[in-house]
Amino acid sequence: MTPPCVDYTRTDQIAHITLSRGDRGNPINKQLTRELRDAVATAHRDGTKVIVLASTGRFFSVGGDLSAFSSEPDLPAYVDDLADELHRTVIELIRSPAIVVSIVQGPAAGAGFPLAAAADIIIAGASATFILGYSKVGLSIDGGSCLLSETLGLHRTLRLALLNDTLSAAEAHAAGLVARVFDDAELHPEADKLIRRLASGPRGAHAAIKRLVRDTAEAAPERALRVETAAIRSLAGSSDGREGIRAFRDKRRPVFGT
Repeated sequence: MTPPCVDYTRTDQIAHITLSRGDRGNPINKQLTRELRDAVATAHRDGTKVIVLASTGRFFSVGGDLSAFSSEPDLPAYVDDLADELHRTVIELIRSPAIVVSIVQGPAAGAGFPLAAAADIIIAGASATFILGYSKVGLSIDGGSCLLSETLGLHRTLRLALLNDTLSAAEAHAAGLVARVFDDAELHPEADKLIRRLASGPRGAHAAIKRLVRDTAEAAPERALRVETAAIRSLAGSSDGREGIRAFRDKRRPVFGT
């Protein structure tokens, strides 16, 4: 039996959704996206005030499961289905009346970066890093990456996407993406204090504040994510996309066409 990719617990109106395959770096595949969406739906049915998105292991997430990509006979269709499922969850987190908090330790890479950033408040350990990395394998950004420009700005987002630069926890805090940075040993105890503070606050006021700010900043996230899906599906079937994924599988540098 395949181990679960996501654990769900709820205590005192706080839902903890944990990416639980830390032994593999919490890769984003169809099983994880399905379980993640189910967990968010359960949190809403439970009337949760705060949703906490966290992970086990050294990584928040390594991003898309490229090893699974390399074995797919119809890669564009697979990527389309995977992106659609992930995007539905991102939208549910953005539109949720609950306040969403992500706790990030280690790398949040590829689609793991915008997944963490779908939260309303991001709390990071000093070891946290944020990297997109899609162009390394010949693919376009996905998972809500285009929405990062609302927080990080146009040119910083382009730099991260085109040059695959890594954003440190301190840099992410200075850019306004991360709300708090703590030493790794103190990350979860300090995050718990902030989460309990949010859980004790006024549900209606928090939900209204989130809706007002989100609606102003992100006028049409659903449309933006549909465009992302179309782009990455197309590139997954291109010669560069296939070369990038083969190179990842073979542990070599890709040779893209001209």
